[in-house]
Amino acid sequence: MSNITRPCIAKSQTTTGLVNLQSSIKIVKWLIDCQGLLEFSIGKFRYFKLKRPSPEDAILRHISSNASFLIFQIHSQYQNTTISFSKTPLRNTSGTGTDKGLVFILRPEQSMCTWHLETLDAEPVQNMAIPLSYSERDPVPGGCNLEFDLDIDPNIYLEYNFFETTIKFAPANLGYARGTNPLPCDTGTGRDSRWRLLYDVYQYFLPENDLTQEGLLKHLQRMAEVPQVKANAIKVVTLTANDKTSVSFSSLRGQGVIYNVIVRDPLLNTSAAYVPAHTYACSFEAKEDNCSSLGRISTKVFFTLFALLGLFICFFGHRFWKTELFFIGFIFMGFFFYIPITRLTLITYDVRLILTAVAGSVGGVLLVAAWWRFGILLFCMLCVGSVLGFLISSVMFFTLLGNLKIFQDDGVFWVTFSCIAVIIPVVFMGCLRILNILTCGFIGSYSVVLAFDSYSYTSLSHITLNVLKRALNVNFHRAFTNVPFQTNDFIILAVWGMLAVSGITLQIRRERGRPFFPPHPYKLWKRERERRVTNVLDPSYHIPPLRERLYGRLTQIKELFRKEQTAGERTPLLL
Repeated sequence: MSNITRPCIAKSQTTTGLVNLQSSIKIVKWLIDCQGLLEFSIGKFRYFKLKRPSPEDAILRHISSNASFLIFQIHSQYQNTTISFSKTPLRNTSGTGTDKGLVFILRPEQSMCTWHLETLDAEPVQNMAIPLSYSERDPVPGGCNLEFDLDIDPNIYLEYNFFETTIKFAPANLGYARGTNPLPCDTGTGRDSRWRLLYDVYQYFLPENDLTQEGLLKHLQRMAEVPQVKANAIKVVTLTANDKTSVSFSSLRGQGVIYNVIVRDPLLNTSAAYVPAHTYACSFEAKEDNCSSLGRISTKVFFTLFALLGLFICFFGHRFWKTELFFIGFIFMGFFFYIPITRLTLITYDVRLILTAVAGSVGGVLLVAAWWRFGILLFCMLCVGSVLGFLISSVMFFTLLGNLKIFQDDGVFWVTFSCIAVIIPVVFMGCLRILNILTCGFIGSYSVVLAFDSYSYTSLSHITLNVLKRALNVNFHRAFTNVPFQTNDFIILAVWGMLAVSGITLQIRRERGRPFFPPHPYKLWKRERERRVTNVLDPSYHIPPLRERLYGRLTQIKELFRKEQTAGERTPLLL
């Protein structure tokens, strides 16, 4: 036991009756030793600030005799804090991070213990801490740790990138009474060993666009104890002792998420909670693209222009058929170009976005040119319907359907996804105008949702972003794609629905009584050209060919730069 803990343990039990002079001196020394310590109580949160030059010691008194072990946990938003059993932190007796905790195995008759708290950050760190007690029947979180530094590690280790956030934790062990040895971790897999334990992984979302320190610490209080975790968080998955103690989630940049694990003993019907961990999937200290300024200028410009075009298509797409084809071709080529250029090259995001915009524009022009020259309506409508099918398929996998274990297999996922996307144009093959108007309404209005996400977070953008992540990252198939759905998302969903319904209704009413689709442009141009050639009375008949007109304009431009002739007699030559 540490030097700080020993005096508090040795003097924790006071005797009743008469006290002699020697015991009185010991009590006075104990009071002097414990002065200035941060006082904690079981199950009660305490806020405090840590400064680099002045570390603190925490003390917990009046520990119940029914408690077998304690978990002392400390939390901060993004600045690291160190918690240890001694004033000299060691690798196997201390932890450093934003969400850290230590397991304290109680000795017989012990009713008091201490911890050492410090920070190496130059700025003061706002912390919140709480000690929790558990009985001998409760499982010990991290009691069978073989991977991390602590002997008993109740912490959740969190890693994230743009695509996924992964949490890892050490297996638990069965509880045991004070003064007894813990049960071996790997001497059998029967019902009397730790292999009967189950692990429930929970996820809790902070309010959207809330990056405040006060909000985080307040919501962390709902994820520390077992009853609060079960009442407030969402249970994502239950792992057995045979499963790997690692779970992946889709990263939500700028969205606060808290994770925790509850280990259950189904035989004794007891449970214990690990130390909760939180993330925003971004950095508060980065100079560029930090949590407070996630939206890049290039992203905002790209999706703002894309939304303006999409809004026009939402209300006027069917009337301006070629503009709609350009919009559809832009989406097709842009999506399929961005995937290989991201997976195969290391160029920066801004350059990739510019190249994607160029490639998308080329795709739009090619689709318009294909329609103008060949006029194959079924081919164009297959492209249009496939984009609508892509969105519908993405919405289906955005629900709980996407988290089914069967769809963690990439082959099953992509075959199912493609079948849903292709079946939409097949179903509407008998009413192509309705299919086209529906695509204009839903796809055009969804571009407004994507533009909104570039300025402020909304979960609806992950409808298509999850599909893009799965196409870009080979490990994304194992990630759970849960997202929060809060007030902001309900408002955006209502706007999306309102725009889609308004655009579809307006176009159906306006196109009533009109031809379903415009005629073949190339045939019209060819017929018009033949008519001008044969019809002498048509004024356009006397218009010179394009080549002669261009040559005449070029001659006029040359005349502007020709020097004037000198003054003198200008007698024309007589033939």
